[in-house]
Formats: sequence, structure tokens, C-alpha cells
Amino acid sequence: MTTQHNDSLLRFMTCGSVDDGKSTLIGRLLFDTKTILADTLTQISNTSKKRGMEAVDLSLLTDGLQAEREQGITIDVAYRYFSTGTRKYIIADAPGHEQYTRNMVTAASTANLAIILIDARRGVLTQTRRHSYLAHLVGIQHIVVAVNKMDLVNYDQATYEKICADYLTFANEIGFAQARDIKFIPMSALAGDMLVDRLENMPWYTGETLLETLEKAPAAHTEGDEEFRFPVQFVCRPHASADADLHDFRGFMGRIESGSIAVGDAVTVLPNGYQSKVKAIQIGDDHIQSAQTEQSITLLLEDEIDTSRGDMIVKTGSTIEPVKQIEAFVCWLSETPLSPARTYVIRHTTRESKAKVGTIAYKVDVNTLEEQATTDLKMNDIARITFKLAQPLMVDSYSTNRATGAFIVIDESTNNTVGAGMIV
Repeated sequence: MTTQHNDSLLRFMTCGSVDDGKSTLIGRLLFDTKTILADTLTQISNTSKKRGMEAVDLSLLTDGLQAEREQGITIDVAYRYFSTGTRKYIIADAPGHEQYTRNMVTAASTANLAIILIDARRGVLTQTRRHSYLAHLVGIQHIVVAVNKMDLVNYDQATYEKICADYLTFANEIGFAQARDIKFIPMSALAGDMLVDRLENMPWYTGETLLETLEKAPAAHTEGDEEFRFPVQFVCRPHASADADLHDFRGFMGRIESGSIAVGDAVTVLPNGYQSKVKAIQIGDDHIQSAQTEQSITLLLEDEIDTSRGDMIVKTGSTIEPVKQIEAFVCWLSETPLSPARTYVIRHTTRESKAKVGTIAYKVDVNTLEEQATTDLKMNDIARITFKLAQPLMVDSYSTNRATGAFIVIDESTNNTVGAGMIV
């Protein structure tokens, strides 16, 4: 059987309760796909022997901080990269503890798929519910519920099916199941069963292994038509050039956040609303006829338009409009609480605006998912907030476009990033 080559990149994250085996699962994936260097394997083998273990502790591959190795927990977000020969992957190993909610939100913000681990002995826990809610909040469309440690329940089918039923009941309660692609896989990360290899322990499970699921998962920007969004990063005008032809050059440089553009397309520059057509598209010195999502390009327009960094170029007729008030779910990242009396800076794509908190509708208890009234936010809190803006921003809802629906909140006195927002 020939394997179909897939050049696309898949970013995915692992999350779950403490000791559900996230780090072991990633270590097993790296080990079974033969992407561990020989010296790394020797190093973790020696560490495992010092701890008195007979087998290699694969979780050591991702527990990068000394505190993590000493405590046997994940604190920071560990990123790992591997390739199967048919596809490239970036894995984010997110921490399970509640006090590291901000770390998990950071990891989830770029993921296209989430693996939520459940210990087969313990079933659906509070942390399972919390991580599922956070995955729901940050718009991850594809969920793999990995029922791990099946070896410790004698690979019992009834135990697995009860956990699947319990999880779907909860997912329906929060409206998660209807809007997401959810798959269930029984596995043993320690033994390597149903990750890459299909062993003989669960003949009753005829579905895909974890790697087969990952190989088929759609990459970002491939599941539907997206509107063209091009935040201007830099206006290129090479005045000092010796080439006379370049004296009139005026190119708008940036990265396409979504959609595609071609020479001749009618475009509008926001927030001023000026319209023109695309005269040329360049990557470096090369001229191309069209460009698409995630390409960094230079756009040349037919008309002289007053445009600067922070403006956004869209196709004429697009639904996006400049706004001076936004409503969003915000995860507070700072040890200094949010204060409605203070002025903050919101950075959205390449544009910044001073902002004041309008209202805080409620904060979400990430354990019970209860909505609670509040007047401030502490670190790791998540709340629905309205901001009033000094400058207009061109935004989409986060569920429609993760690039133009997200922003960060900056403390203007320290220049620290204090919050991460998802526009509703």
C-alpha cells in the first residue's frame, strides 16, 4: 500500500489531568516514529537507571525544566518537532495544573488539534472538563480523547465505553460536541499500544491508531474558504536607491493571515476605506501572480494610497469593518490584577490602540464552568470583557478567524503582556 504524502504542517497539543501520561505519550510518539537522536536516548536511559527504573522513562524527553524532572510534572509548555516522512508535526505539551492555565491557553492558541488524555482508572475528571472547555474557548476544531493506561484496567472494553459516554454527556452540556470533530482512542502510552503500533491487547477496537488520526487531520486554513486579511507591517519606499525605477516604488509588506490574493483583484484599505486594485505581488525580487495564507509578500497597488503600518488590506466587498469597541474572552496572564480604572494597550495584528475596560460581564470558573460576577481579574482568570478603544481595529470573531480575532493586552507602564483575548 502506498502512503499519500502530505506536506502540510499539523500543530497539536496534549493536555489532561496530572499524571495522565502526557509526557509519556509524546515520548512514545517520538520514540516509535524514530525521531529521537541516539545521544538523547542514551541520556534519558542513564537518568532512568539512576532512578532505579528497568525501562526507559520516555516522559523525560519533554520535561525540560529541572523543576519538572524533580517533581515529575509539567510546568512550562514544551514544544517538540517530529516528522513521519509523510507529514511534519509540532507538539505542545501543556501543563495540567490549574495554576498554569495561562500556559495552556498559550499552547492552545496555535493548535489545530488537541489530544485530551484521560486515565482509564479515574475517568472524566474536573481537569478533563477544564481542558475541554479551554480547547473549546480557543477554537480547536479537532479533539482526540485518548483513554490512556488501558493496561492498568486489563484493556477492559466496558471501562473504555463508559468513559466515552461520560465525556460525550459533558461535551453536549457545554455545546462542545455539536461544533467539534471528536474521536476516541483507547491506548497505553507506556506499552506503546494504539499510538503508532497496533498490538494484540485490544482486538475489540477496530478504529484508527493515534498516528493514523494525526496523519489524516486537516491542516490550518484548509477546511473552508477564508476572507483575505493582510495587515500591513511595513511600507517600502527605497528613496536612497541608485535605480531610478525604484524612486516611485511603493510596496506594502506583510504576511497574509487568511485567504488569497491575485493580481487584478479589487482591494480596500481599512480603516480609511480607500479602494484600488492589485498591480503586482512580489516575494523578494520575484513577481508572482497570486499568493495565499501565511505567505509573506509585498503588494503593489495601482493607485497612490495613504497607507501605513497597522492598516489592513482586504478584498473589496469584505464583511469586516473598523470598530472602536470589542467584546472578548480574556485570559489574564499577569500577577498584577486587571484594574478597570487603568488604561491598557491592545495589540491586534500589526496595529495598537489604547483601551479602557468597559464592562466585565462575568468570569468563568474553569473547574465548574460557572459564570461568576467580578470587578477585577487575577492571574489565570478567564472573563468576558468589553473594551473601549481609542483607535479603530479591524477585527473578526475568533471562531471565524483566529489571526484577526485574537489580541494581546499590554501594560503601558511596564510594556509587559498581561492578557490574551479572543473576540466573540
